[in-house]
Amino acid sequence: MSEHRGPYTDVDLHRLPDGGKGFELEDGWLIAVAGGARHDFVVQRLGRLIDIAAGAAAVHVCIGGGWEVNTPSGIRKPDIVVVPRDVARAAIIAETPRLLSGTEVLLAVEIVAPGDGSERTDRVRKVREYAAIEIPQYWIVEHHPEVRIHRMLLADRAFRARPTVTAGTVFTAAIRADPPFRVSFDPAALIEI
Repeated sequence: MSEHRGPYTDVDLHRLPDGGKGFELEDGWLIAVAGGARHDFVVQRLGRLIDIAAGAAAVHVCIGGGWEVNTPSGIRKPDIVVVPRDVARAAIIAETPRLLSGTEVLLAVEIVAPGDGSERTDRVRKVREYAAIEIPQYWIVEHHPEVRIHRMLLADRAFRARPTVTAGTVFTAAIRADPPFRVSFDPAALIEI
């Protein structure tokens, strides 16, 4: 956590145009989140692959940063969040946005490109923050210059990195849901049209 907290709160975030859709709240500061056509394409493609793999599992795949996660430093908006279906239903019936706690999140995913404004946050701060709130699994997906997936699993309140998976190989991950399901694909599929 920063020594110098900013003046902003979740109220200020939600008063921004579109409810603060393109921003996160970090240590009292409003931080713009990265995006772009390629980023958004990868988010949509990966969200669809996870959704298809989930099949009959009682989960909802939330994409596009519209779902908020409450962390020790503020409010994060992962590119993809997988939550139990009853959690998503409650958020949709209630007013949005709804702050999810880490225990409600089965998987958080951030899509990054080297040099984008949020890369360091996604690779360093969010690793600590998501572990602190006990999200069981966190993926960092790079889409440039090549597709790579860094998968981390929670163990003893810290993430343990699994081997990085690149295009031309198969990425496989088990998601603890009801019932559990497995996601399996070649990372190259994330940028194919």
